[in-house]
Parts: sequence; structure tokens; C-alpha cells
Amino acid sequence: MTVGKTGQKSALSQHGGSRRDLLRFSSASITSTALASLLNRDAHGGDAVPGSVSAALHHQPRAKRVVHICLCGGLSHLDSFDYKPELKRFHGKSLEASERPETFFNQIGLLRSNDWEFRQRGESGLWISDLFPHLAELADDLTIVNSMVAESANHTPATFEENSGFRLNGFPVMGSWVSWGLGSETDDLPSYVVLPDARGLPAGGTINWSNGFLPAQHQGVAFQSKGPAIRDLFASREVSAEQELAGRSLLAELNRKHLELSGTEQELQARMRCYELAAKMQLAVPEVTDLDQETQATRELYGIDNEETADFGRRCLLTRRLLENGVRFVQMFSGGSFGSPRINWDGHEDVRRNHSREAGRMDQPVAALLRDLKQRGMLQDTLVLCTSEFGRTPFAQSSEFVIGAGRDHNMYGFSIWMAGGGLKPGISYGATDEIGWKAVERPVHWYDYHATVMHLLGIDHERLTWYHNGIQRRLTNVHGDVLHDLIS
Repeated sequence: MTVGKTGQKSALSQHGGSRRDLLRFSSASITSTALASLLNRDAHGGDAVPGSVSAALHHQPRAKRVVHICLCGGLSHLDSFDYKPELKRFHGKSLEASERPETFFNQIGLLRSNDWEFRQRGESGLWISDLFPHLAELADDLTIVNSMVAESANHTPATFEENSGFRLNGFPVMGSWVSWGLGSETDDLPSYVVLPDARGLPAGGTINWSNGFLPAQHQGVAFQSKGPAIRDLFASREVSAEQELAGRSLLAELNRKHLELSGTEQELQARMRCYELAAKMQLAVPEVTDLDQETQATRELYGIDNEETADFGRRCLLTRRLLENGVRFVQMFSGGSFGSPRINWDGHEDVRRNHSREAGRMDQPVAALLRDLKQRGMLQDTLVLCTSEFGRTPFAQSSEFVIGAGRDHNMYGFSIWMAGGGLKPGISYGATDEIGWKAVERPVHWYDYHATVMHLLGIDHERLTWYHNGIQRRLTNVHGDVLHDLIS
């Protein structure tokens, strides 16, 4: 029996325990409660939502986080990752085909060879052109798919399909599905961060990181590579700590009363979580975006002090720092929307001039990111993706009797590459025909690509669904096959 200095029994001793028991019990209770909360949050993508089929991981994951690099405008696979030696023999000749190609501008010119020389790289012997000299040095880490197909040769719907699986807007993009399905590894930063090109937004704008009908906290949060990382994160004028605390307390009380009147309203709850996250980000964002903490050698590796590579270099280095701090999905865009002068990979007039400029901006930084992740032991559980909404035609975009220097859009066959995260490295999958026009061997649709990414993250793409307008919606619609031949 424990007796206080006054000779009276303590409250705990009246129930048959000691002060030490109380401390031990309290500590265990707090720990258990916190652990249960974290497990529940992660198991339900951060929020247990009625109608969701999301639960814990469906199988053992190979990757825990994703980097997605989007090359806006249409990378020419014929000048980068899909070597077609027959094009040199056919250069300047007319396309002999039973059907007339469907292209964006319907200007079918003569066949033309590749603008960059291809070489077999590394021990794997993958064919990669001189367009990407830094990436070529990492051929043995790359998994190349040369048989991608899309359903549109128009930038905006094709970009939507690349990101959401649908050509119409209003559907959640892959980053939002991953955020909802897996939740966040940090309470201080968004689970899905977007790093747009400083020169402009992609075709379709911010819809490309939309949460669609998923809760609002799963939309992509755009960071800027110059100036403040996030606009309006901090007040425009100085506010005292007392004022800020009072304002947040008032907002919390108003939200609580609103919920009492409206019941469990998911949109309001999502907005409340967003504001709570924003408050935490005021402390976390300045720390994670401070690239001055990096060594000079790291800055040189990423090309940050070089004018040509500075923008993409900063974003690639920031990506590594975001991943290290628990961000689940980081998306970078190379290029903006279409227009004139073009600031993307849309090489209608002159592929060599266009692609030299765009590759020069991102080749070294992306290779640096892969090297950095690998030497830190992060590449093995980080899935790096590099995609483009479609490829380019093997014939020139010009009149029938002029070879020309540009290529039109090609949705029938093109290339993407991936790395890390449980993939077989140093392999090429699928093939286009002898001139690189159409996928003829193991065609891969965006549905298959999305299904494979989700599988590597431990998610069954058929089971991660959301009930919307009478349908259990999913990233892959009603399609998609996991490409097991790509998985190690």
C-alpha cells in the first residue's frame, strides 16, 4: 500500500496499484494508441472511407515510393530508345502501307532515318542513342519498353490517359491513387508532390495531378523550383503566434460545429486535413527545400550551377530530398503545353533542334538522380518512371515529296523507360515494326503500365477501387495486365 506524505492513500493505491504501475500503464496505452492510429491510417490510405475497397497491402511490395518524369509533347522513340537500322535504308522513300497513317496534322512525308547515332550500352547491350549520353551510361539499370500504344494522338487527352488511364478529365491520376491506397510516410509533407516545368504547365494544366473523385488531400501539391516552394503557404504579413493560434482554434471550432450539423462530410474533412497539413508544412517545407545544405559535389553532379541544367537539376535534387523525408510520389514535368515557340518535346518542325534543347536540360540531372538514389541504397525500393504521351512518326511531317526535319505524333508505337523498384534491369521489352511505326511484339497499353506500377507497390489494381456514380472506379478502368516479365 502506498501512503502519501499526509498519510492518506493515493488514488491509484485505492485501486490496488503503484505509481510505477500507473506510469508503465500510461506509457503502454499511449504507445499502443499511437501505433494503432498509424496502422489504421496507413491501411486505409490515410482515411478509412466507407465504400472504399482499399485495405492493407494486397501482396508484398517491391517498391515503397515513386518518381514519375513526364516528357511533355512526345519524345521520338526512333531517336532515343528504339533503334531501327532499316530507316537508314528506307530514308527518303515513301511509306508503303495498306492503310493511310492517322496523324495529328495529316501531313505524310517521306521516311527519314534517326538523327542521333545508336550504340549498344553497358553489359546489357541496350540500344540507346547519343541523345541521352548520361542516361546511356546507366543502361544496365534501365528497363525499356519499346511497344507502348495509346488511344489518342492529341496532346491533352493523351496526357490525361498517360496520367489517369482516361482520355477525359475528372478522373484521379496515378499519384492520387497511390496516395489514397498507401497513405503517407510522413505527417509533415504531402504524400504526392508535383514539380512542374518552370516554363509552363503541361497540356491540360493542373488536371494532370487532380484527385478527381478521391478525397481532396490526395491531389498533387505543386512545388515551385524558383522563389517560394509553395505559393501562399505563409501569411502575406507578419502574424503573432497568439493570433495564429487563436485563428486556428476558431477555425477548428467552426469546422466542428459544421460537421455536427452536416454529419460526416468527406469534402469538409478532407479540407480540414489539408489545412492541418499546411500548418505542419510551414515548418517542414523550408527545411526540405533548402538545397544549400547539399555539398558542392552534389550540386555539380545534378548540374545546378549550369544554366542549361539548373532548373531540372534543382527539381531532381529536391525530389531526392522529398523522398528521403517520406513523400510517397513525386512527379516532374519536362516541358510545358504546346504552342509557339514550343517549350516541350513536340518536334514537328525540327526534331534535332527541339530534342537537343530538351534533352540537354534533363539528361544529366535525371542520371544524377538515379546515381544518387543507387549509392544511398534507395533505388532498390524506389520506382523511377519516365514516360511520354506518345512517340513520333518514322516519316517526316511535310509534303509527300519532301523529307523534312520534323516528325508528327505517333500513338501506335513508342518507348518509355523505368528503373529500380523490383524491375529487371538492363532489358528491353516488346518491339515495333521494322520502321518503328506500330507496336507488333507484346504491345503495352497504359492500362498494363499502370497495373504493373501498382503491383510493384503491393497493390492489386483490380481491388483498389472507389465507388463513384454507380460504378466501382479504378485506375485501370476494366482493363490492365501486370507485366510480370518486367519484374525481377
